[in-house]
Amino acid sequence: MRKICVVTGTRAEYGLLTPLMKEIEKDKDLQLQLVVTGTHLSPEFGLTYKEVAKEFTIDKKIEILLSSDSAIGTTKAMGLAQISFGEAFESLQPDIVLVLGDRYEIFAAVSCAMIARIPIAHLSGGELTLGAVDDAIRHAITKMSHLHFVATQEYKQRVMQLGENPQSVFNFGEAGLDNLRELELLEKDAFENSIEWKLNRKNILFTYHPTTLDSIEKIREDMQNILTFLATLQETHIIFTKANADSGGRVINEMLEEFVQEYTHARLFDSLGQLRYLSALAFVDAVVGNTSSGLVEAPSFKIGTINIGERQKGRVSAQSVIHTEVKELEKAFTKLYSLKFQESLKDIKNPYEGEKASYKTKEILKSVDLKKLIHKEFWDIPCDS
Repeated sequence: MRKICVVTGTRAEYGLLTPLMKEIEKDKDLQLQLVVTGTHLSPEFGLTYKEVAKEFTIDKKIEILLSSDSAIGTTKAMGLAQISFGEAFESLQPDIVLVLGDRYEIFAAVSCAMIARIPIAHLSGGELTLGAVDDAIRHAITKMSHLHFVATQEYKQRVMQLGENPQSVFNFGEAGLDNLRELELLEKDAFENSIEWKLNRKNILFTYHPTTLDSIEKIREDMQNILTFLATLQETHIIFTKANADSGGRVINEMLEEFVQEYTHARLFDSLGQLRYLSALAFVDAVVGNTSSGLVEAPSFKIGTINIGERQKGRVSAQSVIHTEVKELEKAFTKLYSLKFQESLKDIKNPYEGEKASYKTKEILKSVDLKKLIHKEFWDIPCDS
């Protein structure tokens, strides 16, 4: 059996990987190996590995998250991750390592697999997040990887610009969106019971991650200005989910905790989990903040997204996404609730949607000739000049 080792470090990336892991698990010719790390193992971020364990067998847990989210703390976490992943891959002996995205713990895992000459399959390459260090990490992972599964034609072109052979780059759409066809989402009453809170006439789902190319002071200032505006939305219920473990994340989370103690129209959750999060999208008016789910998943629910600042700048986005700066939030909300914009949502097409993306990706992982993957050559694109 071909062993496919999936690495997951966050709630968001796990949700996108779930349909593909299920496809791998049910294929009699494949063996799923699962390594969890990062915030999954942190009490501060909800110990989300427990949700993972309800669906899949976890083969390895790799503790890397330190109590600090400073630059030196993150660097030390990467070093610890690299040591631990080297040991994990030596033990598991996978045939392929499968990763998604752009986080530093994934970078550590991929660099270990590369040194161990294990073929690497990378999902969500070619994307841009110009406000975060993730942008450079993602492209570095692309160069260490051997198979690339991208979500749009634009991203496929960008991966090829990085020198990857077109025959190793596959555009099947976003595999994580298969969740929307496979999961039985909660009804409104069940969702309200699950969060122990009644929805209001207006509701938003808010997630804001640090812009890691900015200083902590700038992150704090922007967050304060955002919260000052959100405090005025007394007739709107705000469902907050915590920021991630990037540098500045704890600052944001502390500010959110203070906000919900003062204002009754907001609730804060460490993590909603995959089912509750996707169910929430069926009942809220918009995803607000700077999370990628506002661009990838929200359009499939025919709801708006208010994307704040630089973190997601450069990503392909549907017409349902309102890009704004912190100082323009009031204008963005006015547009969101305008009759013209609400009517336009009925015809929104999600640029990330494909057909059977998880199944098609699994079939490539199953059939590809592993011996030919390791010896990569740089694919030159002719220069017009």
